Amino acid sequence: MMSTLRIARVLPDVTGLDKAFDYVIPDALAERVTVGSVVRIPLHGRRVRGWVLELDPDDAPIDPTRLRPIAMFSSYGPAPELIELAAWASVRWAAGRLRPFLVAASPPRNVGGLPAARSDNTATPGPADDPARRALTSGGGALRLPPSDDIVPAIVAASRLGPTLVVVPSTERATTVGRQLRRAGLHVAVVPSEWARAAAGVDVVVGARAAAWAPCPGLAAAVVVDEHDEALQEERAPTWHARDVLIERARRAGAPVLLTSPAPTVTGLAAVDHRLFRPPIGDERASWPIVEVVDRSRDEPWRTSLVTSPLIAALRDRARTVVCVHNTPGRARILACRSCRALARCEHCAAAVSLDDDGRLRCRRCGTVRPAVCAVCGAGAFANLRPGVTRLREELEAAAGRHVVAVTGTDDGPPDAAGVYVGTEAVLHRVGRADVVAFLDIDTELLAPRYRAHELAMALLVRGARLVGPRAAGGRLLVQTFLPRHEVVQAALLADPGRLVEPELARRRLLRLPPFAALATVTGTGSDAVADDLRSRPGIDVGGSAGDHVARAATWDVLGRALIAAPRPKGSRVRVAVDPPRL
Repeated sequence: MMSTLRIARVLPDVTGLDKAFDYVIPDALAERVTVGSVVRIPLHGRRVRGWVLELDPDDAPIDPTRLRPIAMFSSYGPAPELIELAAWASVRWAAGRLRPFLVAASPPRNVGGLPAARSDNTATPGPADDPARRALTSGGGALRLPPSDDIVPAIVAASRLGPTLVVVPSTERATTVGRQLRRAGLHVAVVPSEWARAAAGVDVVVGARAAAWAPCPGLAAAVVVDEHDEALQEERAPTWHARDVLIERARRAGAPVLLTSPAPTVTGLAAVDHRLFRPPIGDERASWPIVEVVDRSRDEPWRTSLVTSPLIAALRDRARTVVCVHNTPGRARILACRSCRALARCEHCAAAVSLDDDGRLRCRRCGTVRPAVCAVCGAGAFANLRPGVTRLREELEAAAGRHVVAVTGTDDGPPDAAGVYVGTEAVLHRVGRADVVAFLDIDTELLAPRYRAHELAMALLVRGARLVGPRAAGGRLLVQTFLPRHEVVQAALLADPGRLVEPELARRRLLRLPPFAALATVTGTGSDAVADDLRSRPGIDVGGSAGDHVARAATWDVLGRALIAAPRPKGSRVRVAVDPPRL
């Protein structure tokens, strides 16, 4: 009798507990309980949810009759390959636990049965020379798709290979893309709401960030839409990135992965061995709007006003809807010399520097400190070129002669209807369309103390380009800057985001930044002790100050294992963020 009993190793769904326990599978549940099943188990006097990680493990107890039985089968759950992927991710993002990933891979509600599979693809494929088809038949790569281009043909091309998993930056866009794909003749499951349909099998599974963990039986292709978008990365620890999860998942399945973006990141390009595909130059240029660059250093009064003559002309045209973007909250100050007008920049990494309370200039990117003296002319007086959104609204309203609505990230719902809007980057998400999108001070983004600053600035320009549409529609981007020759500004002006890649790669290689190294921040109570332990480990470099550290290693695996192994002091609240988006 003992030899016929089957054992399941179950991980309880309990916060702070990452230990699996063995349970006997009752005969009544023997056919339902498989690896990945969600079950309920007795634990410390109560019944809790858990995931079956393994059946009949080699190190199971010799006498299974001493084990307690599984109480009930609750739901279908992650497929075995996703449990293996979760084990990889727990090291990659230094989680040291499986639970966060298994939660992402599980249905939002219990699924007791699956519908019939639906997969009879009738969508019409694109031409043979389509860049998406060429990328997929070449084993995958990055597709530079202009801002105004439709993503559906690329997904249709991928679906011709078989079941396809698609990740997009938002749930709203997932719903829209799902609707478009159904109209194209595909069977689609939009997750998480249609998790059961996805697990049964369809042509395309599509969803937001967590869809990287969604079921997709027989995965034959994977697509990441807007690979550059920050929304694809989890903000809470572990800070996993849907792009990297999907790339690893596709690699294990032997499926090509297609990373689409108007401006692919250097990390994304490195992940696909720099295999870049793009439409013809003329087509790409036509899909970008007209870009007008305003050199602010030539305008008066340069010290205070962001309302330039070209901007005033757009504001006073009542036939145009104008969106003004100015990212004041949470950004480093931009200083300029009052004598020669040169921007105050770090002599080591070229980021903007700010004036500390002690009267010294400090770089928040690399930590370099120097006296408050202009590096160009030696003067010691600086102007702060960063007015707030509230003051800007009043100034813009006076210049425009019409009502202006201020929009920030703390607002809820759609903004009041107006002809002119001003706000942080949130305004680009909350206003549906515009004739002009004006970036009042793009230098705030270009010189921000983050190693991804240039890519994030490019992402803002991409978002603005989508609001105004292609150049044939007559819309335009107005970019005000002290750095008109900057590679990001030139990339937008010439509708050629590729101009950003080589300088960015050279900069990252020189400074040992991803993709040429692995980075993580270690913060919070007890982080100093963790940092000291990391310093003692081979291959780990640690910088930063008390309570705020940055750890670096040659690979993600080396860094992840060191962070997991570092002991946490009693009572500590250490937060580890691997490759955080705003570092």
